[in-house]
Amino acid sequence: MSARLNIAAVESAAYKAMMGLEGYLQTTSLTHIQKELIKIRASQINKCAFCLDMHTKDAIKYGENPQRIFILNGWTEAKEFFTEEEQVLLAMTEEITLISHAGLTEDTYQKAAAVFSEKQIAEIIMAIVTINAWNRIAVSTHMPIAK
Repeated sequence: MSARLNIAAVESAAYKAMMGLEGYLQTTSLTHIQKELIKIRASQINKCAFCLDMHTKDAIKYGENPQRIFILNGWTEAKEFFTEEEQVLLAMTEEITLISHAGLTEDTYQKAAAVFSEKQIAEIIMAIVTINAWNRIAVSTHMPIAK
């Protein structure tokens, strides 16, 4: 699949705004691993090879256990590998990424409220929204995977 247009070059202001979201995410209380789990899971759902390649490498760089990355797509069948907070984070990621199915359900929101502050929930939502935007940019423009 050949690359299409380069959003950063064609619409630099929009790309700069996206980078502003990335800058914001660096200031949040989310750990590197939490952010990478969000990015990988959303990218799996959205079938974004570019982002999967990038964020699995980043997760390993931050010390993530490769086995958890390998089983992430089936995390609901391997809950013992993920903390309670991570399970809520992954459920939120799936429900927000697949927003047309049911959205962020009340059950998942209440589970989030039990383990995260409102500020952290807002940070998680923004992390999910951001990677979903990046996935859509990468998939629609056929961003090439680095070899």
